[in-house]
This record gives sequence, structure tokens and C-alpha cells, in this order.
Amino acid sequence: MSKSKTSSSSWLPQFNPGDRVEISSDEPGFRGSWFAGTVIRREAKNPNRYVVEYDKLYEDESGEKLLQETVDWVELRPPPPAEKKKVQLKFGDEVEAFHSDGWWEGAITAEHADGKFAVFFRSSKEQIVFEEKELRLRREWVEGKWEPPFEQRQREKERSQEKADSRPSKLVKRESSSVNNAKSQGTNSTKVGKGEKLSEPEAKPNLPEEVVKFTQGMQVEVTTDDEGFKGAWFAATIIEPSGEDQFLIEYKTLTNDDDTEFLREEIRTCHIRPCPPETIIVDGFKVMDEVDAYYNECWWVGVIAKVLINCKYMVYFKDTDEKITFKQADLRPHQDWLYGKWVVPSKALKQ
Repeated sequence: MSKSKTSSSSWLPQFNPGDRVEISSDEPGFRGSWFAGTVIRREAKNPNRYVVEYDKLYEDESGEKLLQETVDWVELRPPPPAEKKKVQLKFGDEVEAFHSDGWWEGAITAEHADGKFAVFFRSSKEQIVFEEKELRLRREWVEGKWEPPFEQRQREKERSQEKADSRPSKLVKRESSSVNNAKSQGTNSTKVGKGEKLSEPEAKPNLPEEVVKFTQGMQVEVTTDDEGFKGAWFAATIIEPSGEDQFLIEYKTLTNDDDTEFLREEIRTCHIRPCPPETIIVDGFKVMDEVDAYYNECWWVGVIAKVLINCKYMVYFKDTDEKITFKQADLRPHQDWLYGKWVVPSKALKQ
């Protein structure tokens, strides 16, 4: 049930000693974050790896010596340049929020009257309120270029708004009875110092209550903390409540060791969601659209990297740094279940 990691590109960046960079991490609790640092040197035996020093992470709790690590080139990128003009943030925007001395990937889920924004972090399933100065638009460093390009994003945004104002949306929603989906990971991190993992806030301000009540026989999608299944969801059926805030579920695509019956498991409510409403894409997907791809009997979150012929697409999966080709029939627009609502983060889609 796992995906194999393959090389997705022949392009390799060239970082020099002293270059300022941002560093990501696959460590549980730090996924989806970027911390500032400096390139110390390139490894002689493996030119694809670099020794870096963090600005705000330390080797131990004394905070006397900055942490140095050897990282793969895919975990490095240059600091993104400043926007040439002020960007108006809005609901649904994919952003990076400055928190605990690092930039964390999330999505704006609410605009407050005082000019602040609520940001939801999928990796930790929490929502935190930030000032506008603590946010920046999320971009991907792809083969030496920032995607989407800074000025191109503004032009696309203006064109999308013009189209939205001139004609009704082409997206049509209908209720779906089908389901398919996958899993994610978490343990303690070795990083110490000022940089800290995202932690649950004491209170979640202005959050609506979840209105969905899970009942016996209900078709749902579930995710777990199992390693190797980050960003994936499985189709399942609610069997019965199994204690406070959890249910016994039966998977639709996973079977037991004997392969004689479908696997059953107790799952916490926070790892269960209703089946997402089906969204029909009339004009196909575009580059940088966020999608769910059906692979190995579940749905994985990815981004359209390239539009191919015959209604096929190359999808990039950040967590495994790989690209896989899919038919359009095996893709759906990615949606997040946030406090009782379905949210489509992709800027190419408008419900």
C-alpha cells in the first residue's frame, strides 16, 4: 500500500557556501514548514546533499550553538522574493504563516473584521489566527522557478475574476455515494531551540461547530497516523461508536491478513470526514491545481505539474518528491473538510 520514491527531474540546483536558503523537513511535527538558514558547504561524496546551519534552531536546549544538518537538495530553496505590489489575501488562499521562527503551509479559512486571518494547517489539523504581516502567499520552487510566477499569479487572478463576473461557474456539484481514500504520520522531533512544532492553541477563536453526526452505516473517508500514508484518505463505513469521540469503521478497500474480510479499525472522530461532494470539471485541470489522485486504492493529495494529451496529467506529490501520470477519471479537485464545511483551496476552481 505504499508508493515508491522515484527521481522526478534531472534538474539539480546549485547552492554555494554562504547562500541564504530556506530548509524544509520530513520530521513528524515539522512537515510543511520552512526555516531560514545558510549553506555551509556541499558534500564532496554526494553533490546532491548540503551542510546547512539554521538561524533559529539549536543543537540543544541551552541555545548556545546553532544547529547544523546535512540535507538533500530537495529540502532547500532560496528565500522567496518580496511581492512587487501588496497582495490582497482572501478566504481560500494557500499561504505560509510565520510561527515559532518558521514559515508553515496552510490555507486561509476566515477573514476577521480586525484585519486578521484564520489559517488552517492540514498537517496538525489546527487553526490559528494571524496578522496580515505574518502571512505570505504560498509558492513552490520548481526547477529553479517560483510557481506560480509572482506577476503571473496576479494576472491569472484578474482574468479569473473577469470570467467569474461575466458568466456562471462551469463547476457542477452533485451528491456522491462513492468513496475512496488514505493516511499520515507523527512522532517526536529532535530539533530544539526557538523553532518549535505547531501545537494546539488554547482556544480556537470564532470556529463554527461541526454539524455532521456520524451514524451507523454512514459512508465516510478516514485517515490515520500510520507512517507512509500522509495526505491520503480511505473509503470506509461507520460500524458503531466505540467510545468517547471514536468509532469502529470498516474499510472498503483494505482487507485483513487472511484477505477473507474487510479490515475493521477504531478511528478517532478527528480522522473521519463525510464523503466529499463530487465536483465535475468541464474544462479539465490546469497546472498548479491541487487534486486528489486515486492510487493504490486510496486518494492522495497532489498538484498538477503538467497537462498531457488524451486527458492525462502529471501529478507531483511533495511528500515523496515524485511525479506520476494519471487519467482525468482518476483525479478529483482537492477539498478540505474544515469545521463542518467543504473548502476548495485551489485558485483555479470556484464553486
